[in-house]
Amino acid sequence: MRGITLKKGEPVDRALKRLKTKLDAEGILEEIRRRRSFETPTDREKRKLRTSSKRNKLRWRFSHDKPTLILDEAVD
Repeated sequence: MRGITLKKGEPVDRALKRLKTKLDAEGILEEIRRRRSFETPTDREKRKLRTSSKRNKLRWRFSHDKPTLILDEAVD
């Protein structure tokens, strides 16, 4: 189970915010929300397609090499 340690003199609301940020970064909160109710196989496929398309869009955007300018010099 994930957790945080309270620092000396730290307000509880600040510690809760740190915990929530940590859980959100690890994807735990999203998984908890998703597991609250039953997800049909069709809904699961739709969710996976949505997330994969976003992931592939980012992958495609940053994977292409930038065009380079090639100058041909006359060699005699």
